[in-house]
Amino acid sequence: MQTNNVAQVNVLTLETMNQNVRQVEYAVRGPMVLRAVQIEEELKKGVKKPFTEVIKANVGDAHAMGQKPITFIRQVLALCAYPALLEDDKFPEDAKLRARRILDGCGGQSIGAYSASQGIECIRKDVASYIEKRDGGIPSNHENIYLSTGASDAIVTMLKLLICGEGRTRTGVMISIPQYPLYSAALTELQGVQINYYLDEDKCWGLDVGELRRSLTAAREHCNPRALCIINPGNPTGQVQSRQCIEDVIRFAKEEGLLLMADEVYQDNVYAEGCVFHSFKKVLFEMGPEFSSVVELVSFHSTSKCYMGECGFRGGYMEVVNLDPEVKAQLTKLVSVRLCSPVSGQALMDVVVNPPQPGEPSYATFTKERAAVLADLAEKAKLTEESFNNVPGFHCNPVQGAMYTFPRITIPQKAIDQAAGQAPDQMYCMKLLETTGICLVPGSGFGQREGTFHFRMTILPPKEKLKYVLEKIAEFNAQFLQDYS
Repeated sequence: MQTNNVAQVNVLTLETMNQNVRQVEYAVRGPMVLRAVQIEEELKKGVKKPFTEVIKANVGDAHAMGQKPITFIRQVLALCAYPALLEDDKFPEDAKLRARRILDGCGGQSIGAYSASQGIECIRKDVASYIEKRDGGIPSNHENIYLSTGASDAIVTMLKLLICGEGRTRTGVMISIPQYPLYSAALTELQGVQINYYLDEDKCWGLDVGELRRSLTAAREHCNPRALCIINPGNPTGQVQSRQCIEDVIRFAKEEGLLLMADEVYQDNVYAEGCVFHSFKKVLFEMGPEFSSVVELVSFHSTSKCYMGECGFRGGYMEVVNLDPEVKAQLTKLVSVRLCSPVSGQALMDVVVNPPQPGEPSYATFTKERAAVLADLAEKAKLTEESFNNVPGFHCNPVQGAMYTFPRITIPQKAIDQAAGQAPDQMYCMKLLETTGICLVPGSGFGQREGTFHFRMTILPPKEKLKYVLEKIAEFNAQFLQDYS
């Protein structure tokens, strides 16, 4: 029997793996979070730190930050997960009614069964009804609704459909800077071309069509721009777009032949006086057939944000408008490769779009809990803005919506010179983490204008803990400026 003495070489190494994956960066769960987890382990082992806990203010995870689930949502989900509870008198009849309807749409009347790849039909019909009501009666067809694993999965699916070509014909996708890193990460993985357009920080992170045109014209020199992504309300910047701005964007998309991707997962998170959420679909159809019959639009929503904060269930949907029927068939094929999105997440989405109505037993409790969550977020948005604008070297725009603040910070030249190969705002955030236990995301992970520095912080911590976080950041910043002045 012969033995092979040749050393075993791994099939997968950094050099032989998919290099597109290797180049992917996702700052929200990047080096800051990895170090935060290490610090948590060190604290458990008794390592002495100048703090007793790590506060992960880096991500919009409401329940992890202490937000309580909405009672009615969890009641329906409990009934769906364990149908024997339908016989329990402790559960209200409106919750049972919804649970029975969802279970009737499931194979074997169980959420443990696969669903149709596009999602359970009765839930898609409820989503369509919700959209019609939200948009003042503008029709929505459930055949244009795709239930998804959060909004992220649907966004990546649409990018897969879009990206093609080589060299100067390679698909380019316009994304805002600052942006949510899902977009840049997905474009890197799929080898799409990232086309940056800059939001105007001096105008409360406003979107200017002139900037869109500048960006598009430059991009056409090296790629084929085919889509424009909009996040409204904004992440990480918290702005809420005006109706006029949305109209301008739609006109621009029509003139330039671009598909619109409207990321609207924060549509209930609007806090600033005078700000109102306008869906892209509603505005598109109110602009008349000249636009509504030709502009291709894909809108996204999720169960993870708004007042629900149910991130772990991974529920979401997208609605496609004016998609070529043959392309739509290919989209359906593409989502079928993954069989279906989590049925528990689909059930949760159904409760979001079909909440208790006036006269039903759960209506009063549901509306009270929903209003309390949103009022608390509005108060914390104002508190954060005011606190940061009192910190020397900080400038914070109003947090009009969403769940984050993105203040501009001052980093002295001495600190920039000593950043040692890392972005200066990453060095700032890492030192903040090591000193205070507060985990933020540096602005460089979202993109920012050259020479400016920021960080993103969620406003989700409970009010007293948020006040502590704001105080500690102010103290750290004063010491940081002193150390590097």
